[in-house]
Amino acid sequence: MSLGVRWRLHGDGKNLAPGEIVRPDERLTWGRTAGLGAQHVVSMIGACFVAPILMGLDANLAVMASGAATILFLLITRGRIPSYLGSSLSFIGVAAVIQTQGGDAATLTGALLVVGAVLFLCGAAIRALGARVIHTILPPVVTGAVVMLIGFNLAPVTAGTYWPQDQWTALLTMLFTGFALVVLRGFWSRIAIFLGLAFGYLVSWVFDRVFGKIHSPAGGAESVDHWRLDLSGVAEADWIGLPTLHAPGFSLSAVLVALPVVIALIAENAGHVKAVGEMTGDPLDDKLGTAIMADGAATVMATSVGGPATTTYAENIGVMAATRVYSTAAYWCAAGFAILFGLCPKFGAVVAAIPGGVLGGITVILYGMIGLLGAQIWVRSRVDLSNPLHLVPVAAGLIVGIGNVSLKLTDNFELSGIALGTLIVVVGYHALRALAPAHMKTEPPLTASDDPGYDRGLPGGS
Repeated sequence: MSLGVRWRLHGDGKNLAPGEIVRPDERLTWGRTAGLGAQHVVSMIGACFVAPILMGLDANLAVMASGAATILFLLITRGRIPSYLGSSLSFIGVAAVIQTQGGDAATLTGALLVVGAVLFLCGAAIRALGARVIHTILPPVVTGAVVMLIGFNLAPVTAGTYWPQDQWTALLTMLFTGFALVVLRGFWSRIAIFLGLAFGYLVSWVFDRVFGKIHSPAGGAESVDHWRLDLSGVAEADWIGLPTLHAPGFSLSAVLVALPVVIALIAENAGHVKAVGEMTGDPLDDKLGTAIMADGAATVMATSVGGPATTTYAENIGVMAATRVYSTAAYWCAAGFAILFGLCPKFGAVVAAIPGGVLGGITVILYGMIGLLGAQIWVRSRVDLSNPLHLVPVAAGLIVGIGNVSLKLTDNFELSGIALGTLIVVVGYHALRALAPAHMKTEPPLTASDDPGYDRGLPGGS
């Protein structure tokens, strides 16, 4: 059986017409494909490092585990779903609660391993029962909202963490990246995100030489004098070194704290797969269960050696939306780079040195594009937002998710942000649907071209 590791060359592998796409089973020349893979690593690296650091886990191990997890995901899905698996941000709150209970890193990774196993079983059930099950629970109005709140929930990270560190570098980086995405042609436009980061690095270096240190927050709440681009850690770091590994430990209380996140992960995965299917033009309903299984298996693998839970990364979906290159070969290259970089402490130091202002400029565009993919799902599925049945749960869930509203259920457990927003959208929609009058529950009939082919074996329902 095919494992999705053979790609045909797209055209001459070099030249792409405006708007032309490269499909998952195609590739450009290997040099260009490697460059795109590097761009995927760059786009995910910030969040992939931030999550484990906030959870008290080894960041280099997280990067290496993300590469291995991505390879496992691509093999299980047989190359149908171009996605990168990075460190999940959904468990940062869980980690904080477990720490307050006296748990350590092993306790946390043990709880996350159990979550991964449960996610795998949920995916297996969805795969066995068919895509109609998950589409009944997560119709387009719901998945569009989940994709949107996942993207826009990241807005406070840009506004509160990255942008204030150097607003002028952030603004210039944002403008240059937008210019590169829209104006540049051919391969250069396809690596616009990487070019934006390189441009931001250069601007930060120049500003340091011209204006000296900047007085602003530097990874903390207080403003201090600091260099925009501080490479001192790079010189001190070793070239080769193994990340810190540890075995997971298991605590029932920690597992109970982490388990509710499974609900959000299923919705998040479904939203991501739906978004990828929308972009590639290849309906992936037959692969929803498999994708969720793959994410669960990848999480089990990563946490078994002390790494964080993994998830399909919205940042990389944003890169695909910008480049229109969906080749899984690029993700294999990205995974290889991540594994190598995880074994290089000096690489970790280079990534850690990315100026906050640069990340601010890049993430303004990326996170916004992610959120708008949710709107694209609504438009293409003809979701009627004038229908109160659709409007009310979506409106409430988006505000809760984007605003990081929290709900404290017990002294040891609370839901917030994406998890709470997702629950409000999903539960609210189905509760209201059960009570709504019949005319609100009437959905427009699917046309032949819209038929997602739930019950057919071939992709696209053909």
